[in-house]
Amino acid sequence: MRTALLQSSGRPGSVVENLKVLDEAAGRAAAGGAVLLAAPEMFLTGYAIGDDIGHLAEPADGDWADTVAEIAGRHGLAIAYGYPERDGDAVHNSAQLISADGDRLANYRKTHLFGDFERAHFTPGEQPVVQAKLNGLTIGLMICYDVEFPEPVRAHALAGTDLLLVPTANMVPFQLVAESVVPVRAWENQMYVAYINRIGQEGEFDFFGLSTLAGPDGVARTKAGRGEELLLGDVDPAFLAESRAANPYLTDRRPGLYGSLA
Repeated sequence: MRTALLQSSGRPGSVVENLKVLDEAAGRAAAGGAVLLAAPEMFLTGYAIGDDIGHLAEPADGDWADTVAEIAGRHGLAIAYGYPERDGDAVHNSAQLISADGDRLANYRKTHLFGDFERAHFTPGEQPVVQAKLNGLTIGLMICYDVEFPEPVRAHALAGTDLLLVPTANMVPFQLVAESVVPVRAWENQMYVAYINRIGQEGEFDFFGLSTLAGPDGVARTKAGRGEELLLGDVDPAFLAESRAANPYLTDRRPGLYGSLA
């Protein structure tokens, strides 16, 4: 399954412009044979936009979702994107997956908030494993800081996730996450992990890019630099099955020994 990763910060503060960027990227991704396009954390609005997060936030089934569904249908591919989700008085840092048919397949709310900025603007989600089926694969959703905790990624592995999408807004000096943690998560959990980062200076944050699609062998199928890029990489179900058979981490676990971790 060819997967496209959009490494971009779009136009922070302008949903209209970011939807245009997403539309253009979807066209290029489809032309390259992709059936899935994934964009970064908070892509539709921008990340470091202060109180505008709350002002711009929309429900998961709002106008933005309708527009993304139209883009997905017109280009014939599924789209995952980050956005601020309004649910009553709460605002969540969320990621949504919409199919090529325009169906809302999954919506995930970031469970681990990073730093004072996020804790001031978002309410954490409470559902660690959110999945959907796409082209015969089980797709999982997670956001940025979540992947730095081994427990929720392992929970995805135990629930059968084949490809974990991780829209991200990671900044200097935490490049280690993209370069080392993400490939290790893919290896130790025997799954593909797509890590899709923002780029450049935004408010107080300097996003470093380095988006990657890591395979279950811990090897990057594609890797970005620090500028705006559209990456294409393949998720191979046959290779995934072979890798899981050769590396039985999940079947060799001894859960009875791990009770103290919870």
